[in-house]
Formats: sequence, structure tokens, C-alpha cells
Amino acid sequence: MTTIVPTSEEDPFLAVVRFTSQLAWADAGPEAAEPEIIRLCREAEESIVAGKWLELASLMVTSAELVSSKISEKDLECTYTIICSLVKNANSAEDVLEMVKAISSKVVQQPSDKASLRLKILFNLYNLVDHPYARFQVYMKALTLAVEGKVAEYIVPSFEKIDSFLKEWSIDTKDQRQLFLAIANVLRENKSLVKESLKFLTKYLATFSNEDALDEAKEEAVRAVIEFVKASSIFQCDLLDLPAVAQLEKDAKYAPVYQLLKIFLTQRLDAYMEFQAANAECLQTHGLVDEECVTKMRLLSLVDLASDESGKIPYTSIKDTLQVVKEEEVELWIVKAITAKLIDCKMDQMNQVVIVRQVASREFGSKQWQSLRTKLATWRDNIGNVISTIESNKVTEEGSQASSASAATIQGLGVR
Repeated sequence: MTTIVPTSEEDPFLAVVRFTSQLAWADAGPEAAEPEIIRLCREAEESIVAGKWLELASLMVTSAELVSSKISEKDLECTYTIICSLVKNANSAEDVLEMVKAISSKVVQQPSDKASLRLKILFNLYNLVDHPYARFQVYMKALTLAVEGKVAEYIVPSFEKIDSFLKEWSIDTKDQRQLFLAIANVLRENKSLVKESLKFLTKYLATFSNEDALDEAKEEAVRAVIEFVKASSIFQCDLLDLPAVAQLEKDAKYAPVYQLLKIFLTQRLDAYMEFQAANAECLQTHGLVDEECVTKMRLLSLVDLASDESGKIPYTSIKDTLQVVKEEEVELWIVKAITAKLIDCKMDQMNQVVIVRQVASREFGSKQWQSLRTKLATWRDNIGNVISTIESNKVTEEGSQASSASAATIQGLGVR
């Protein structure tokens, strides 16, 4: 196998063109191949001399893709390393963007051929580019390749840095939508990352306001609701008040989906059982299993019971709300809720009550923010009162000490 090694003074760009064109025309015979190789090399030389780096990049990347399946990963990586370095020669920011588009578009054209290497090539291109928006374009191509080439595991770790990327790229709302949806699609491929997938899908939906064309987000809104309902380990979401999701309530086709979300976030098991009886076909259409929905709704209903300000839940209330037959099942569901970190409590078996210390929120919207604000204000006032009491006691104590010292002095003078 031929390997590109710089053993002469030939320009590295020209060397790549010669290497790829020779391989591309190898089966055509010398008479047909030689003129084409000379033509391609001449075009490359003219572009180099004229400083037409965008044209050179297009020529090189096209030639490279023609032979990508014929050469080793080492040769392909070396070839693209030289091609990608062309971005450093770009004459303007516009040329950088066009060059990045030309290179990255070709790299992702054959996702099933050396997919992990192609992703590495895109990462290298990303690091070579200084232009923020060009970096964004490369990253978007990498997301596409990750899904189509089934190499998502190599790009998932970068999602932790998305917030810093957004600051660097300074992209508009439209691009943010594309980014969040693309990331959600990458994560969707891995069932163990459903929580992360829903997180980015929610970010996507949150970019829409009532002034936007909400129809664009309708299918993804339905997808988000179904993902939440299906997920056995996700019990809280912020979907209900998003305009992109709220539009489903008045949609003839998807109104039941919105109703289902509302039940899972604000109501109890009895409401779900009533919904299931009237909308069994809807559940089946979206791949929802009734038994799994009942399990999740029992846990959510227990959370709703625990949210009562009294802080105590009688076993009988749990039994009735969760619609369990045997009393011993009550403690089983309490343990399940504790294990899922939905409730922090202790069971008083003697008095048949659950004493709640803390409970998770099913949603965290404006109502929950207001509640938190009230609690923080109360906490602040309480702390203020404690500080005032301490300061008052300190003043009193200092006064008592001063009085005692004066008395001792006077007493001493009297003795003398």
C-alpha cells in the first residue's frame, strides 16, 4: 500500500493531488490515465500560484473521496490533514466558510466508510479553524456523521461543553434550534441516554415563542411528550407551559397527547385510568404500554400525596390513591418512591402513616418558582430575626459586663 511521505521538495498540496489522481485512474491504463493526472496536477498548480485556495480545496477533496475506499486509514488521514490545512491560507472569512463547507460536506458523504476516522478528521478541521461560525458548521456535520455512521459514542462527551460552545459561536435562534435537535437525535440512538435526549429536545422546543411558526415544532413536541411518558426514570419536566407543546391542546390530532402530559404532571392515577379507557388507541399508536404507565402514575400520585402541607400521609390514602388491593403493597410503593429519590420520608408502621421530610416536584414552572421565592423570603426573615436576637443579647451581655466592672472598681476604691 502506498503511503504519503514527504521525500521531495514537491508542494504537499500538489503531492496529494498527484497521489489521489494516480489511484483514481490506476485501472484506466497509462494512455488514458497520464493525460488526466497531468491535467489535475496542472489545475492544482495554477490554483496554488493564483492563491485560489477554495478551488484547490474543492479539487483535492473531490479527488480524495474518489479513492477513499481504496486506501488505508493512515493514508486517508494524512491526505485530509493536508487538505484541512488549506483553511489557514484562506483569503477572507467568507472563503473560510466556503472551504469548510466544501471539505466537511465531502467528508460526511460516505458515513459507512471509516466513520470513526472521518469524525476524527472533522474534529481536526474544527481545531484548525478560528472562525466561530465555521466551527459551528463543522460541528453540525460531525453530529450528522455521528448518527449516520453510528459513531455517536465519540461525540457525546462534547455535549457537556455545549454552553461554552454557544458563547463562542454566538449563533442565532434558528441555528440553536438545529443544534439542539441534532444533539437530541444523536442521543436518541442510545436508550441509556434518554434523559439527556429529552433535555436537549426541551431546549429545542423552548426556543419557540407564540410569535413563531409553531407548526414547525409540532412533531418534536409530540416526541418530547411521549419520551417523557415512556421514560421510567424521569418524573419531572418543564414541557407543559412551552408554547410549542401547548399548541397540541387545541390540535385535533394531538390533543390527547397534551392531555396525557397534563395528567402525568398535575393529576393522579384515577385521571390516567379514565384517560386510558377512552384513549387506548392513542397509547397504542405511540408505543405506550399501559402497565408501565400505571407504574409511573402510581409513583407520581404518591409524590402528589406527599406534597400535602401536613407532611403526613395515612396508609389508607396511599392505598386508595394508588388503587392497590393489599395493604402490604403500600410500603412496597413507598420504598419504590424512596429508591427513585422522589420522596425522603420515614414509615410509622405503628400509626400507619408516612412522615414526609422532602418531596420532588413533578414540574418546575412559574408556580414552583413563586413557592421557592416565598420560602426563601421566609428563610431570609427568619435568619434576620435570629441575627437581631443574637445582636440584642450581645449588647445586653456587654452592658452587664460593663456594669459589673464598674461595680468592682467602685468597690475596690471603697476598700482602699
